[in-house]
Amino acid sequence: MAETLAQRIKEKIAPESAKTAAEPKKITAKTPWLPSVDGVPDHLDYFSGSMFEMVEAVAEKYPNYVAFDFMGRPTTYKRLVSEVHQCAKALKTIGVRENDRVTIAMPNCPQAIFTFYAVNLIGAVANMIHPLSAEKEIEFYLNDSGSVTAITLDQFYGKFERIRAHTRITNIIIASIKDELSRPVKIGYMLTEGRKQEKIPADAPVIRWNEFYKLGRHCFYNYRCERKAEDPAVVLYSGGTTGTTKGILLTNLNFNALGEQVIAANPIFAPGDKMLAAMPLFHGFGLGVCIHTMLSHGGRCVLVPRFTAKSYAKLITKYKCNFIAGVPTLYEALLRLPSMEKADLSSLKGVFSGGDSLSIELKKKLDQFLAEHNASIKVREGYGTTETVTACCLTPINEAKEGSIGIPFPDIYIKIVKPDTDEELPYGEEGEILLAGPTVMKEYVGKPEETAQTLRHHKDGLTWVYTGDLGTMDEDGFVYFKGRAKRMIISSGYNVYPAQIENILDAHECVQMSCVIGVPDSYRMQAVKAFIMLKPGVPKSEKIRQEIMDYCSRHVAKYAMPREIEFRDELPKTLVGKVAYRVLEEEEEAKRAKAAAPAEE
Repeated sequence: MAETLAQRIKEKIAPESAKTAAEPKKITAKTPWLPSVDGVPDHLDYFSGSMFEMVEAVAEKYPNYVAFDFMGRPTTYKRLVSEVHQCAKALKTIGVRENDRVTIAMPNCPQAIFTFYAVNLIGAVANMIHPLSAEKEIEFYLNDSGSVTAITLDQFYGKFERIRAHTRITNIIIASIKDELSRPVKIGYMLTEGRKQEKIPADAPVIRWNEFYKLGRHCFYNYRCERKAEDPAVVLYSGGTTGTTKGILLTNLNFNALGEQVIAANPIFAPGDKMLAAMPLFHGFGLGVCIHTMLSHGGRCVLVPRFTAKSYAKLITKYKCNFIAGVPTLYEALLRLPSMEKADLSSLKGVFSGGDSLSIELKKKLDQFLAEHNASIKVREGYGTTETVTACCLTPINEAKEGSIGIPFPDIYIKIVKPDTDEELPYGEEGEILLAGPTVMKEYVGKPEETAQTLRHHKDGLTWVYTGDLGTMDEDGFVYFKGRAKRMIISSGYNVYPAQIENILDAHECVQMSCVIGVPDSYRMQAVKAFIMLKPGVPKSEKIRQEIMDYCSRHVAKYAMPREIEFRDELPKTLVGKVAYRVLEEEEEAKRAKAAAPAEE
């Protein structure tokens, strides 16, 4: 290189208003990408329309390219657009209108893609939720978003029907995986998975997928809604920066800008390249990077409806994928699979890790694994929040630093401040990570005070996301994630919020008080452990423990379930009377250290 990355960043270090600050404080990092060195422009022009319009424009260029593969069956861009229009007509026919909320609770399957873009086409807002959510969680998501229609699979019908009366839902549309399978695969599916599913009553008050599609025949015009880049398009759920579940309202621009940024930061991408889309659609990483980024640029998504490390490994080699994305737990499991011993990974152009911190040791192991299996690239770590859809920071292709989460995407600004202030900190000093750019959310749904707490306008003219995450930045503009200022557990890449689990546990008739912490787990990175103080007179028995676990299974998502319950006579308290969860964390850490220490002679 003719010039170092540090030199390039120092030329583009901050907005003009930030450059007036004292030299030690000049640490706001804007993207250092330069065409002369990286092949990436410093500033990008963004599509001015909706998400679907961006995909539709690409489909006109590549109508016969495969948009996605699902269990061996490919779908072209031409068919994708046709199906989206038909689905949009059907939604219009059943009464969905502009700005209505439509909940989509599906795994990565064709119907989820069709309905997601169809909702966008008619100007409604897609409320994306985990299909494996507990009933009470689904009820919350439906009511919080104000959804009028829900779309899910037949296997989840029971959960929706049981809570339907407590929501504003008018229509439930039921799809089935088997409808998108080739004939040979469908036969096998019906003999295995199909037999496990509870039959939906013939008179169930739902609209089945085939009936739903036929309704589209009654709509001939006026189903397409003109939408602008800044219009709301998607609601994704996250704990946000304050640790309680909130709907994050994102715009067309947020997703379209992310797509442009990801492609710009990966000039090795070419239309037709294949992305293994295993990250779920209700997650910004899965929806924003694995699906929309690819489909808005002519890429090919290999949809993974039910994720396992084994299926993931099989699809990488079967389709000779060019890009894969996942959480650290996935990669850790991948390294241990016997089926990967002789795998040829020479087709890979990019391997991305996000959703949780990738340890230095795991990265070294993964890089070695890639090299041993003919891959010419190394894993690249990213960072972001759902408030910015997903990733907004990524390790450059040919320049990485140990322990760093990379540098900002084009048009993204990052700065480190004294927590909860606008006071920028010097290089290397730990503080709160702030983000700004075109992917910043519109708001938290129905929570103006929390929106104002997270989105703050500074004198530099930018609106910044206060992430609640701690980190540092070095003089070269590389960012280092240090931890979460707010309490949160990450299990297999999913955010688990202790306060929510505690609220559920405390509602049990036998529980006096509870405290939930995250403990290290060899597979999940962190698992949930609950400390429970039972009510007076309630015995500490295995029977009570099982009752509480059964109760949790009805109210808590599977990934957030406590792995262990420990009964305590008392829970430690802080001086102001709050449960001292940090004391419990320290106790667990000391217990693990003692167990790991060699026995004395």
